[in-house]
Amino acid sequence: MQTYSLPQRLGAEFLGTAFLLATVVGSGIMSESLAGGNIAIALLGNTIPTGAILVVLITMLGPVSGAHFNPAVTFAFYLRGDIAASGAVAFVAVQIVAGFIGVLAAHAMFDLAVIQVSEKLRTGPAQWFSEWVATFGLVVTILLTLRARSSSVPMAVGLYITSAYWFTASTSFANPAVTIARGFSNTFAGISPEHVPAFIAAQLVGAAAAVIVAALLTAGHHQRAAAEPAE
Repeated sequence: MQTYSLPQRLGAEFLGTAFLLATVVGSGIMSESLAGGNIAIALLGNTIPTGAILVVLITMLGPVSGAHFNPAVTFAFYLRGDIAASGAVAFVAVQIVAGFIGVLAAHAMFDLAVIQVSEKLRTGPAQWFSEWVATFGLVVTILLTLRARSSSVPMAVGLYITSAYWFTASTSFANPAVTIARGFSNTFAGISPEHVPAFIAAQLVGAAAAVIVAALLTAGHHQRAAAEPAE
């Protein structure tokens, strides 16, 4: 496996996370403006671009950084010992900053106020449990697909998020960086900042549970594909 420098890996994480958020928020803005008040159509218009860009970004940047674009995924790999604490902290910091930049870019492209604070309410036990399920499923998908056929991870993640948008009540944020960034977008994709902490807590618990379950399911079997070298 070719090893990239930490700056190169951080650059890949920044680029990927920024494009992910620009897609999530930008497609939400476009979908809402074209859907004529039909929320189902707006959600569909938000879902398809998000799943599609994940396939592109993971295929393109996976060889460089592992294509986490998500503090919950980085946390999972840290728990597995695949990335050192210092590297994990650097990844998460870059992901959070890049997510915010991606949101600002989406607002600018649609000629909206660049700096916003969301007023969209997303809270309650059903929403929190949805985020646990969404993140658990995402991390399990990544870990088990890495073992089964690593080349299929981009498509598996894209398809999982596409489906999770529709089968979870929260529309599957499943990503602390995405959650934080969407707190600064008072658009279709937004979430009130006061509801962000509970989403993030559920996401991290879901990621940890996924690591445990994936380990139990594969205990005693040789791993076919390594996730990422430790730093």
